[in-house]
Amino acid sequence: MGLILLEALLALAILVAIVWWTMFSGRNKGELPSQTAAPSPLTDAGKEQSDVPPKR
Repeated sequence: MGLILLEALLALAILVAIVWWTMFSGRNKGELPSQTAAPSPLTDAGKEQSDVPPKR
């Protein structure tokens, strides 16, 4: 019984270590902000040419 408990605790410790490693092993100051901002829904920047009426 004690051996099963020890093995379960070891498996839990390994799982916590893997999760910790994957969550906090990135950049020192977090992710960099995106270089391109998302287009505003009020502008024509995100529309295709076929959706934009010709200018006169």
